[in-house]
Amino acid sequence: MNQLDDATNVLALVKGEERYIFMYDDANLAETIRMFGRFASNKELSFTWYDAAVLSSRVRAAENDA
Repeated sequence: MNQLDDATNVLALVKGEERYIFMYDDANLAETIRMFGRFASNKELSFTWYDAAVLSSRVRAAENDA
């Protein structure tokens, strides 16, 4: 992400008063999806496995559109 040519992707999830904002570049797609899993397994967050699945699907769809 040091070059101006690199695109930064932004994905947001709003759950009530909570907001989850994810910023990632194309080189970090797999790490971003793993992060969704870590968030879903964290009992202190309202982020669910369903949220992780939906956001993972959006990341993959955006990758296929590129």
